[in-house]
Amino acid sequence: MEALHHKAKYRTNKLHKRLRRLVGQAIEDYRMIGPGDRVMVCLSGGKDSYTLLDILLHLQRHAPVDFDIIAVHLDQKQPGYPGHVLPEYLDDVGVEYRIAEQDTYRVVQRVIPEGKTTCSLCSRLRRGALYRLATEVGATRIALGHHREDILETFFLNLFHGGTLSAMPAKLRNDTGDHVVIRPLAYCREQDIARYAAEQDFPIIDCNLCGSQSRLQRQVIKEMMRCWDHEYPGRLESMFRALQQVRPSQLLDQALFPFAELEQTLPSE
Repeated sequence: MEALHHKAKYRTNKLHKRLRRLVGQAIEDYRMIGPGDRVMVCLSGGKDSYTLLDILLHLQRHAPVDFDIIAVHLDQKQPGYPGHVLPEYLDDVGVEYRIAEQDTYRVVQRVIPEGKTTCSLCSRLRRGALYRLATEVGATRIALGHHREDILETFFLNLFHGGTLSAMPAKLRNDTGDHVVIRPLAYCREQDIARYAAEQDFPIIDCNLCGSQSRLQRQVIKEMMRCWDHEYPGRLESMFRALQQVRPSQLLDQALFPFAELEQTLPSE
């Protein structure tokens, strides 16, 4: 029994170290956080954002870079929302936080016809609210909890339904140029995050706004990737590496590579 306990503890420690290493590597690769930054961690109440906040708090204590963290949560006024859960957790953790209220739930229900996808509008409303909050709290970075699978899913959604080769960047400046968004979990696997969240026993708050929309295209993509990961181990890793090794000259975008200017070079006599 004691041997099993030590083995489980070893696996847990190994998982924690792997996630912290991958987050640290992503932050370093993309220069996500610098000295004096004030990082606004967007906390939804799901496994990903809890894990993001927990790991960033750990890095804040041990990293050589001095930065501040403020957790922000948007109460979207969904029916049955347990408003006490996050304040109690954040008070216990001892992190600065702010809970903002915006009735996006009623807006979405009024605007989107029954049975139609609500995620797009909900996301836009939430994004606008978070940008406003970032200005109010003086944040220099907005940290989101998207992980490796989120990035790959977005790539395939854009490929299959948007006709573009694009995904979620690990770091970006918003359209108005006044905010920098970072995704420190970009290198982390969703299954590792799920295990981490379960082991840490985070008080998960489920989103019931769109959870019943099982036929969302993202769910279809997620299932496709799950099957690939099961049947062809390593395929997701290979696809993610491909997003980091883009070769414009091997694609067809004339704005990225001067195909029209290519001419045959004749051998010299």
